[in-house]
Amino acid sequence: MTTEANEGSIDRRTAARLPALLAALLLCAGLVVAAAASGQDLQSELDAKEAQLGQQKERKGVLSSELADYNDQVDQLAGEVAILRNREAIVVAELRRVQARLVREKERLDVLRHKLRRSLNVLRNRLVDIYRSGRPDVLTVMLESDGFDDLISRYEYLRRIEEEDSAIIGRVRTLRNGTIVTVERVTKNRDAIAAKKAELERTRAQLEARQAELDAARDQKAAALDEVDQNIDQLEGDVSDLQDRIQAQIQAASETSAPSLPAGPVQDAGSGFIWPVSGTITSPFGFRWGRMHEGIDISVPEGTPVRAAKAGRTILAAYTGGYGNYTCIDHGGGLSTCYAHQSSYATSVGDVVDQGQVVGYSGNTGSSTGPHLHFEVRVNGAAVDPLGYL
Repeated sequence: MTTEANEGSIDRRTAARLPALLAALLLCAGLVVAAAASGQDLQSELDAKEAQLGQQKERKGVLSSELADYNDQVDQLAGEVAILRNREAIVVAELRRVQARLVREKERLDVLRHKLRRSLNVLRNRLVDIYRSGRPDVLTVMLESDGFDDLISRYEYLRRIEEEDSAIIGRVRTLRNGTIVTVERVTKNRDAIAAKKAELERTRAQLEARQAELDAARDQKAAALDEVDQNIDQLEGDVSDLQDRIQAQIQAASETSAPSLPAGPVQDAGSGFIWPVSGTITSPFGFRWGRMHEGIDISVPEGTPVRAAKAGRTILAAYTGGYGNYTCIDHGGGLSTCYAHQSSYATSVGDVVDQGQVVGYSGNTGSSTGPHLHFEVRVNGAAVDPLGYL
């Protein structure tokens, strides 16, 4: 009778505590679901940031190619600038030679003009003398001569006067022609100088234009580099912050879940893990495409059963951004495993799962290039290499 009374008292106490226990369980389940929803939001935000980061890195790749083209253009411009400078030096040297030749021609022209003026004065004076003296013709001189000897002397005198007159006229003609030739040469030299000056101005204008293009290309290169580097730095900071927050949430969810359960049957791995699926690893843990790949990819056909690598409690089973259908199981002690890109689930948040129990089926959901399982191991929310446990 006492025993029955005691049992009835225990049942009554248990019944009295049952609402409180149910409320506690519901509260824990609510916290887990809330954490999962919050984690999904953070993961979606992380996926968006990583997508932006990928776009910026693609832009940087394109920009790097464009900058290589800019460098080629800069090198080409530098070569053309050097050529233009050489042309400028050649034109300057030619201009100096033409100017020196012009100076010499002007000096020669001045001498010729002086000689021409003097010869013209001599010729003018001679013509005046002939006019005043009334120069006789040859017949008159012969008739007025006094004997043969006088005739010869008079004739010789006239011949010399004619020769002298012819020499004066020839000298005047030569000086005049020389003056004309010299003037033409000086004119040509002046035209050549004008052409050389114009060429020099064009060369300088080309040089300045090329230098402006060179400066613009370098400025564009610097501005583009600064912009893309700033964007990448900012996005990498955002991604790192979101990853830390996700790790913190996974860790918090692990800490609020049920105590660790006994390990399942130990397989070949000393850590007590089994492979979630049997297939070929197509992508290992580590940096990939400029960012961290936080698990391993195992190639299996779509619909392949995915088994729990270790016994534990399901703390996340929801579509999570790039992970697609994503399941995480807490194994206690801060250790958890996660399974991504599943076609469907076989467990729900709060379920206790045994090692080897099917928790989902492989697929191609989220950011995936083909059917496979993305498998992660996390310690206190931080991803570690799963091959250290398999």
